[in-house]
Amino acid sequence: MKEKELEKMLKALANRRRLAIISLLRKRKESNVGNIAEAIHLSIKSTSRHLAILFGADILEREQRSSEVFYRLNNFIPDMFSSLIKSL
Repeated sequence: MKEKELEKMLKALANRRRLAIISLLRKRKESNVGNIAEAIHLSIKSTSRHLAILFGADILEREQRSSEVFYRLNNFIPDMFSSLIKSL
């Protein structure tokens, strides 16, 4: 993993709201933006920003279904981060 990619992932994980999103998706496997926002008690707009950061760091995958976007954890997260995410 290149230094720039590592930095991007570490920055994405350095936020309690984003850690809450990861924890939620570990339990639910996948969820849409509205359900995630409700579960972490944050507005849809703010939740969308956090999801974009996690997606940009390759921590999440997303799928458009009709008018909704569903997110799930990326199955190809590097080993060094997998154990961290599993501990949430």
